[in-house]
Amino acid sequence: MKFAKRVETLPPYLFAEIDKKRQAAIARGVDIINMGIGDPDQPTFKHIVDAMHTAIDDPTTHNYPPYHGLKEFREAVTKWFDERFSQKFDADKECVSLIGSKEAIHNCIFATIDKGDVALLPDPAYPVYKTSTLLSGGVPYVTPLLEKNNWIPDLTKIPNDIAQKANIIMVGYPNNPTGSVAPLAFYDEVIAFAKKYDIIVLSDNAYSEITFDGYVAPSIFQAKGARDVALEFHSLSKTYNMTGWRVGFAVGNEKVVKALSTVKTNIDSGVFKAIQRAALAAFNTPKEVIKKNNSIYCERRDVAVKGLIELGWEIKEPIKGTFYLWLPIPPSFKTSTDFASGMLDKCGIVVPPGVGYGEYGEGYFRIALTVDKKRIEEAFQRMKKEGFVFKQHCSVK
Repeated sequence: MKFAKRVETLPPYLFAEIDKKRQAAIARGVDIINMGIGDPDQPTFKHIVDAMHTAIDDPTTHNYPPYHGLKEFREAVTKWFDERFSQKFDADKECVSLIGSKEAIHNCIFATIDKGDVALLPDPAYPVYKTSTLLSGGVPYVTPLLEKNNWIPDLTKIPNDIAQKANIIMVGYPNNPTGSVAPLAFYDEVIAFAKKYDIIVLSDNAYSEITFDGYVAPSIFQAKGARDVALEFHSLSKTYNMTGWRVGFAVGNEKVVKALSTVKTNIDSGVFKAIQRAALAAFNTPKEVIKKNNSIYCERRDVAVKGLIELGWEIKEPIKGTFYLWLPIPPSFKTSTDFASGMLDKCGIVVPPGVGYGEYGEGYFRIALTVDKKRIEEAFQRMKKEGFVFKQHCSVK
């Protein structure tokens, strides 16, 4: 058998490999505490599920959906975006429905990167950014996210010749995996940089509504001139506990939306109409419901911070966005993979190694606050018992 060479360029998908190890441990009888993947453990809000029941009983939802999404879905998206970010978009030309943002990020990179084109990508980052660039024949150029820069890339470090070859730059805040947030001034800088070099900006804003302590995440379209060069991806997965439903949307520059849509219409047949109707109910979710949902993550964050401090980690500033903690591995471990393997083998705890998010992720690991606080407390008890502590002074954000 012969396979495409492009497949050889890809590493195994991080979370698929983690799940294999988790399943093997469960088969051995290990009581696993899974803090490895950002999959909300709370159910989808009841009013959304009720809307789905109604929609799925309607036979008019059982045929093919419109490729770009139901008109009422796209209109609900643009209404929500206007109310949330005070930015108006044309539902017909500047908006498209997505089967979750993961596929759209891949398809958009496929639509904007030719063989040899440079993609400016953050590192550490969601692995799909890099793998999709490689599948498209592009050349990933890393823009490091460093703790000393508050996990924000320094665009001034990108060489002029690289910038001239680049066709896209990828950003995403609140950030996965670091949990960091970015000020609107950063987006102003990104847009100015993109216009200087004629680069398309792709903004991954999947965690815009998962925020704490009064912080409100911006959209890149609140930066001046963003409409000229940018596209922003949003997902209903995290905000409404709908990861398995696979529905999201993108809004932005009409030409970029058209390019993405061209790829998508040749690859998929759109989002099941019943799911899009249920999404209409999601967009009308009372703010109090989302606030209550976020308060669960905030409480877990505080429990985790307390446990980490007791184990020797120094937490300078708890996260304000996402439900992730990004932490240095203890100095007693050589690599993040060694640490993650030890956590699973010795403690029965699943955490992804930082290197799985890129070369600059080495030396770190990520915790997902998607398990009950009692299980989080138990995880730290296991770590203490097995000696998984951080004894060296460090700073963590």
